[in-house]
Amino acid sequence: MNIQWNAQGYTQNFSFVHEYGRGLIDLLEGGGLSVLDLGCGNGALTQRLAQAGFRAEGLDASPELLEVARQSYPGLAFRQGDAVDFQTAEPFDAVFSNAVLHWIDMDKQDGMLRCVNQALKPGGQFVFEMGGHGNNALIHGALERAFTRRGLSYRMPFYFPTVGQYAARLEAAGFRVASAALFDRPTPLNGPEGLYDWLRMFIKSPFAGADPAAREEILREAVGQLRGPLLQEGVWYCDYVRLRCKAIKETEINHIERK
Repeated sequence: MNIQWNAQGYTQNFSFVHEYGRGLIDLLEGGGLSVLDLGCGNGALTQRLAQAGFRAEGLDASPELLEVARQSYPGLAFRQGDAVDFQTAEPFDAVFSNAVLHWIDMDKQDGMLRCVNQALKPGGQFVFEMGGHGNNALIHGALERAFTRRGLSYRMPFYFPTVGQYAARLEAAGFRVASAALFDRPTPLNGPEGLYDWLRMFIKSPFAGADPAAREEILREAVGQLRGPLLQEGVWYCDYVRLRCKAIKETEINHIERK
């Protein structure tokens, strides 16, 4: 799923996205690895990878975010490409991805994983974190109820798998799952309008073609419903659930044996 990003707003108000990704870097094993940051966004984590000693470059579909990345980190390589259909000139030691894969439609996940596999050397590492089963369940439930009350259908814009569901996809794409964990991460948002701002930034496709006034009404209704569970001592939270995995590209022989 490709959307047009408010790149400056994302960078200024939602820095927690890449800040939480810093711990994910610790799953990469080895020094001086070549690493592709898949869905690099504004390049903040690509820069973190480089600072950690990796030979990092970024790939993203958004020209708006890539412009910010190139301006912010001119010493790093960034290129535009779609995660579900990309190729690399040379294979990498690792592919890294934070808060990206849940944006990809379920029917395109397997194609994306094949692209990642092809971008890796044998034994290469695929380290990623994405939204997992139950992610933002309160938020999407409130939006669905607001849509239903108006006779509208709410289409879930993300893919949030269980550990088992995604492990099966990884194995079918030629990976061995080294570690996988599903965990809650309630995440504070910025400002008194934190949840409303989050909704406007990240929930776009269900409102495609909607009247702006109707969209505003639905967003405000959802925020009102969520004030009880997600507003704590004046701070808005998102009810995040994250799926964090490390997978290893199988050699062809091992993959055949496992089949």
